[in-house]
This record gives sequence, structure tokens and C-alpha cells, in this order.
Amino acid sequence: MHESFGDVCLAMKQYWGYESFRPLQREAMECVLAGRDSMVVLPTGGGKSLCFQAPAVAMPGMAVVVSPLISLMKDQVDQLQASGVPAACIHSGMTAAERMATHRGVREGSLHLLYVAPERIVKTEFIEYLHNANVSFFVVDEAHCISQWGHDFRPEYRALRVLREAFPEAAFHAYTATATPPVREDVARELGLRTPEVLVGSFDRPNLLYRAERRTDGMAQVLQILTTHQNDSCIVYCISRRRVEEVCARLREAGYAALPYHAGLDDSTRKNNQEAFIRDEARIIVATVAFGMGIDKPDVRCVIHAEMPKSIEHYQQESGRAGRDGLDAECWILYSGSDFRLWQSILEKSDNAAAVETARKKLDNIFNFCTRGACRHRTLLAYFGEGYLKDSCGACDFCLDEKAFREDSSAITDTILRCVASIGSFAGPSYTTSVLVGDMGERVTNKGHHHLDTHGTLKQHGAQVVRDWIEQLVAQGVLRKEGQYNILSVAHRLENASARLAEVERPHASKRKGPIKSQAEAGYDIGLFDALRALRRELAESKSVPPYVIFGDATLRDMARRKPVTPEQFIQTPGVGEHKQRVFGKPFLAAIREYCGLPPGDKAPSNSKKKRAFTAEQARLFSQGGGIDEYSEMMHEPPSRVLGMLLEYIETTGATEPAIWVNSAVAERILDAAQEAGPNARTLRILLAGEASEADIRICVACLKNRATVLDH
Repeated sequence: MHESFGDVCLAMKQYWGYESFRPLQREAMECVLAGRDSMVVLPTGGGKSLCFQAPAVAMPGMAVVVSPLISLMKDQVDQLQASGVPAACIHSGMTAAERMATHRGVREGSLHLLYVAPERIVKTEFIEYLHNANVSFFVVDEAHCISQWGHDFRPEYRALRVLREAFPEAAFHAYTATATPPVREDVARELGLRTPEVLVGSFDRPNLLYRAERRTDGMAQVLQILTTHQNDSCIVYCISRRRVEEVCARLREAGYAALPYHAGLDDSTRKNNQEAFIRDEARIIVATVAFGMGIDKPDVRCVIHAEMPKSIEHYQQESGRAGRDGLDAECWILYSGSDFRLWQSILEKSDNAAAVETARKKLDNIFNFCTRGACRHRTLLAYFGEGYLKDSCGACDFCLDEKAFREDSSAITDTILRCVASIGSFAGPSYTTSVLVGDMGERVTNKGHHHLDTHGTLKQHGAQVVRDWIEQLVAQGVLRKEGQYNILSVAHRLENASARLAEVERPHASKRKGPIKSQAEAGYDIGLFDALRALRRELAESKSVPPYVIFGDATLRDMARRKPVTPEQFIQTPGVGEHKQRVFGKPFLAAIREYCGLPPGDKAPSNSKKKRAFTAEQARLFSQGGGIDEYSEMMHEPPSRVLGMLLEYIETTGATEPAIWVNSAVAERILDAAQEAGPNARTLRILLAGEASEADIRICVACLKNRATVLDH
């Protein structure tokens, strides 16, 4: 590695306030440090940015990040600067003063990260500019945009290969939240990645609660969902601009602070509406799929697709805008057959037959996702080629038993299959439904299908319900659609069909359940959380940044749970780095102390417990050496109490050699790591995960501190 991994651990704690890794973060960082090309696929909210930001801080030089949208670049840079990381971006919306300041930072080598748009970075003059900038490595963010097989292909990304040719010695790293194996292969080929390390995390987002309902009264359904998110940030997606405006107007009539976002608005209005949403001035944004990629707002608590999205890839990314902070969030799809037909008509306007066929298959997949009677987490993961080991996700309408299944599923299935077999080549979904509900129109009577024994047998259920059951059977593989007109045929022999038909009627809102609460969701003081959120917004407005740039909801909830009242306690909060401690520590500590009824100041409450002093007999035992478990048994004290007493003994006596309490080989490994990363117990715990216990690390650190004291004197 070019740099010590300990430097990265220190950077994570110093700038971001984190001491542990999310899945694959460590492996991704090691690739950056080793100068090896990589492709990292992590779900939205999986901590992708930190994978390259922390190494960029630890390494000499400046990392260059290719990012597709100005809003995304600005958001990333705002968050980095708020954490004390020197970072900047170059884009067309900058003032002359901002451009000069950025160029000065590049020239002087004071920046750790520089964000640039793809169309700018491939220009010859800009490549020459970067040749004089001491670039440490390149990152291509939202890398799926480079692939024609991806769901958000952008032609300007295809030109990025010139960077590899211009910087043959630099490492390149591609990051995305959504990439199937064909897309990953295409991205690696187009970027010219050299034997890249491919790191693919789980696509599962266990904090997201997935629900899907057939749309009956769409606006009423949207309003009902929003009643449980009165003070939350929410996104409502619609297919068309017209529907965006209609839904937005209805929400505003109902008293919600909602704004529209679509390509028909002028640039200034779109930008202002997006900024209002990001800054919590508007709680709801109603948008087409044009809205999403540029949004890094972590505290979106609900995403509603008021109409069905056009693919599972799109849904995975759009629903993934919820709960990026790891806290629970809700994702809804309100679907209907008309959505399927609308998307189909849009897709068929393309002249590219292969692209139309691919998009059509994706449309079938998302419709099946909506109608299929199975765990939604498992279904999503299966689509991306990942297995799901749990029996129940505990976070979707099926696993929460919100979907009622009909006891007469077998009889209804039998009726539908017999009808399809009888109709034969005319058995499109709509026509089959007409026969089953007893339609006596000419198109049925002219074919003589009103004489079939299945004609009208499901009339009492209504056409909408019967059509939904047909789609459920298609989704479960009992029926299949074929040809341009989606003609139905029986996919399985009747005796092998084990379909479960869900009730189409919506469950009453009171019957809906929440997911199993994570630790981050439970046990915090809601009153204190609200007070801290109000303070956060006030500080954000004064600094002209989004509130989450100050602190995320997860950090505020941890404060509301632990209630730190001293700087030493405050810095232990995940998400609080040294820079944010200096800038925001005083006002937040003051707010917590006031809420808890404590006087101003940095001292802990006077009734805080003092450490128990060790006795003369215990000191004698410590001086003879031994292990924590051995002492615990002899003293009849829990290991944690024994460790505290031993650490106090080491501090009091000035002991410098840990080997009498720690296995010599383990102690040597810890001391070597401390020489590389510094005598910081939190950093060493990360660095030596699985190699040394917490107790062994703290004992060695205590001895090292005594060595430093001896040297100072």
C-alpha cells in the first residue's frame, strides 16, 4: 500500500466521526491505497463516497471525481467542507471568485478532492490542466451511466476512456449503486479498467419498508400514506409532467408544503424547488424520474410512486432515495394496468428494436414485482442475482401479513385457466377479463364466447379485481404472456399450479404495521430530537447549507439517546468529527444541557460516578501479572470492572510493559500497529479487528502513554 491503513482510520474518526466500517468499505479503501483499479457496487446509502473520500484525505495529492450533475457535486463538496476536508468542484454555475479560489487550491496543492463533470474533464485543455495538478487517483461516480445496458445511459460518459489514455499510471475506480453483471462488464471495458477488483455489496436495504397497492383512487391513497409522515421529507414520483402538476396542486390544497420538479419547468424553477426540498423549506417534492440522481438528502422518510416505474433498476434507485441515513423509511408503489400500457406506448416510439425488447422485459419484471405474492426484499434481490436467507424480511406488506390471501385461490385459478384455454388465440388479459365478468358486447358474442361455461363466473368480483388476479398468475408463472398482444397461455398444468391470490382491496391504514425497529430507531428522546433538529435547521440557514450537512438524523438520534453533556462525551457520537466538534459542539451541548435541566458549562453532572479505586490486595495481584478473566474469577468482579481497575493501576504505577497482562505475541502485534497508526484505542480496534481483544488493546495503549510520559521528562 502507498499509505498506512491506520492513516485512513484516523481520517475517518477525525473528519467524519466514524470508527467502524460498513460492508466492503474497508476492502474498497484498500484498493485505493494499493493503487489498484476497482469497481464498487454498493446500494444507495451504503457509504460509497467514504470509500474514496477517506483515502483521498490520507494520501498525498488530489483525487479527481467525475460526477454527472452540478447539484450532486455541490452537495458532496458542501458535506466535505462541513467536515473540514479541503474539497472543491468546477462547474459552469460558479462565480469568478469561486473559480479563482478553486484554481488556487489546485495550483497550491491544498485540495484533497476535486469534482468535475464528464463533459469538461475529457477536454484536451482540461486534461493538460490536470497533468499539473498532482492527481492521486480518479473516481467515476454513477458509473452505470457509461453503459448502454444501464438504466440511465449518458453518451458523455462514453468519452471518459481518454482519461485512461492520458493518465496511464493512475488508478481508476468506478462506483455505482445499480449495476447488473452485463453493465459491470460494459463499464469495465469502456473505462479500460485493468484487472479491477470487483466489489459487489448486497442490494438489500433492510431499513426500507416496501409496499405495493393497485391504484383505485390514487390521490386519496397518496394522502392516506402521507398522514403518517406529517413532518417528514417525502418524494412522490409520477410518470408525466401533467400528473406531477395535478398531484402537487392537490397536495398543496390539502395543506402540504409541496413543490413540482420536471423537465418542463425552467432551469431556475427546478433549481429553486430542489434547493427548497433539500433545505427542508418544502417537505414534499412531486417529480418525474428527472428528479433523483442529484439528490443526496439522507433523511427522506417516504418515497411514493403514485404510478408504476418502468423497471426494477429505476425502482431500486428511486426508492433508494429513502432512508439513506440507515433509519427506517417507507416505499410505496400505486400501480395499475394503465401504467403498463402507458410505458409500453412510450417505449414503442423508439426505432431501436433491440432496446424496445429489453425495455419491455424490464417493464414485465416491475409489473410482476407489483403483483406477485411474495416477499418484496427477496424478489428484488433475486432480480439482481442475490439470494435471501431469511424466512421473512419483516419489512414488506407480504411479510407483515398486510396482504390477505383468498382461501378460494385454487378455485379461482382453475376458472381463469380454463377460460384462457377455451379462448385460445384471443386470450389477451383484457379480453379474458371481459369473458370472466360476463361481458355481452359484440366482440364477445360475435366469437360465441358468451356460451363458454366460464363466461360470467367471476362477475361478482368486478373487472378490475379479475384483471389483477390474471396479472398475479402471470407474475407467479402460472400464466404467461406471448407475442405483441400479450396473448395468455397456461404455463403449468393445472394440477401443478399452487397459486396464491391476494385480495385486491386495500387494507385499512390501522392494520398496517411498521418494520422491526433497528437500534437507531428505538429508545431516543423524541422531544430532545425535535429540539436538536430545530437547532440544526437554524444553524444550516445561517451557513446557507442543507440541514443534513450539519448533522444527519442518525447522529441527532444518537445524541437524543445518549444525551452527551461534555465535549468528551459529544465527540464519541458517530458522525461527529473533530472539525464539527469545534464548530458545532458548543451550541448542541448547550441545547442538550438546557433540555436536561443542567446549568451551562462543560462539566458533567456532579452525581456522576467516580471510578472504583483498586485495593492493596488487588494491586498485589496486578503486579504479579495475569489475564482479565483470571482476575475476574479471583476478585469476583465482572471483567469490565476488572479492566477499569487494571487501567487505573497502570496509570498510577506508570507501568510501560504490557506483556505481563497480554500475550507477548499479541502485545507485539498491537505495539507494531500503534507505531504505524498511533496509540489510539479506537483506531487500533478498527485496524486489528479479530486479531486482538478490546482489553488487550486498551492495556497496551495505557502502557504506551506511560512510555511517552517518561520520554517527555
